[in-house]
Amino acid sequence: MKSSILTLLTAMMLFAALATPAQARDTHNKITTFSVPGAGASAGQGTAGIGNDARGNTMGWYIDASNVFHGFLRDRDGRFTTIDAAGAGTGAGQGTLSVGLNLEGTITGWFVDASMVAHGFLRDRNGDITTFDVATAGTTAGQGTFAANINPAGTIAGWFTDASTVMHGFLRDCDGTIITFDAPGAGTSAGQGTTTTVFGNLNHAGTFIGYDLDASNVYHGFLRDRDGTITTFDAPGAGTGAGQGTVPEAINPAGAITGYYIDASTVMHGFLRNHDGRFTTIDAAGAGKDAGQGTIGGDINPARAISGYYVDAGTVMHGFLRTPEGNITTFDAPGAGTSAGQGTSANTMDPGGEIVGDYIDGANVYHGFTRK
Repeated sequence: MKSSILTLLTAMMLFAALATPAQARDTHNKITTFSVPGAGASAGQGTAGIGNDARGNTMGWYIDASNVFHGFLRDRDGRFTTIDAAGAGTGAGQGTLSVGLNLEGTITGWFVDASMVAHGFLRDRNGDITTFDVATAGTTAGQGTFAANINPAGTIAGWFTDASTVMHGFLRDCDGTIITFDAPGAGTSAGQGTTTTVFGNLNHAGTFIGYDLDASNVYHGFLRDRDGTITTFDAPGAGTGAGQGTVPEAINPAGAITGYYIDASTVMHGFLRNHDGRFTTIDAAGAGKDAGQGTIGGDINPARAISGYYVDAGTVMHGFLRTPEGNITTFDAPGAGTSAGQGTSANTMDPGGEIVGDYIDGANVYHGFTRK
């Protein structure tokens, strides 16, 4: 899924604390569910809706009955196109994952080959696929190149793992030139380093957000400007123990960032970081307050509306939409399961407010959805 588990509070309230805005259940918006033909129907299989664009296209990936990954594109009329990169493996845990889409209809992501090594790919609107690797990416199982998003200029942002399984960020220009970088303070042991989430991590101006995992396994957010300047940040209230800290998920054209932080009790809280560095905490009213529960900000559109999900006291997920004024509406996709680990995840949102996500049903199968 788009989010990983992590994220705000502290003494100085030069950061705006969420002003307990109104929260309501979803009563009128249309939710359409879908499953890609060929998606598996057993636990852990199915369809993951990852992102959308202003033209009504939706993309993501699905897992078939053999546990192989395939990318997909769903057009506004509901027609599906399967995406398989040349060289993608055909065994369990292998295949193609589409995770980034721009307004030109170009898709990016990665594929896992028969040796369990990841490689980046770029698929243009005509269906032609180009594959690429960062030169210093590792070449053994679990290593490789992970392309995570693409902006209108054709710049791709992502990360790679080296031969020591340390993570590093990269940007690939439309001419194929690749720049690599590390956030200040990033750890240098296996599983540490500089990485990012998918789809929302790169804006039109070329500003790239992500997070690093330091030598103590604490998460810190970073912002890399187009000129290469990197600013690191921590949400007020983020914990400082292993597995805690700050995880940005998405940035809009004006530089506003959403994501989540994990506090000292390992509870998650959503956040909004304005372009001037001021923070607002986002907690959905039904969010649980125990470890592994809480609120995750997933995406932010140009109007500063935020989509995401929260995990309740029963460890069930529910989608939410936060308006620019701070009002929160919660919702569940029809058919979403109600047991621990099931429910609705709102992943991304287009400029018009249409949300794409996925839900896990009562049999632990994934399905995509759109909410208008």
